[in-house]
Amino acid sequence: MFRRLFWFAAGITAGVWATMKVNRAARRLTPDSLAATAADRAIEIGGRARQFAHDVREGMNRRELELNDALGLAEAPEAELPGQRSEIVYKQKEGH
Repeated sequence: MFRRLFWFAAGITAGVWATMKVNRAARRLTPDSLAATAADRAIEIGGRARQFAHDVREGMNRRELELNDALGLAEAPEAELPGQRSEIVYKQKEGH
């Protein structure tokens, strides 16, 4: 009698566990859940890429300073980006 009761309870427990696993897997595979997972991963990858770019930029700057020190070069003036004008250019134009 107790053996049958034990196996009955074990069967119910196994059935509930399997049903819960199947329901979780089904919820995970819905389109909304897949889209949310993809969006989360894309955000994570974007953050890692941004951090990588920052690390590379920092390493380049550090290496450039090391090379300038090793070669005895003075720090080069900052180059103007295309479309930028210094204040001197503006003052010259205003004077004409």
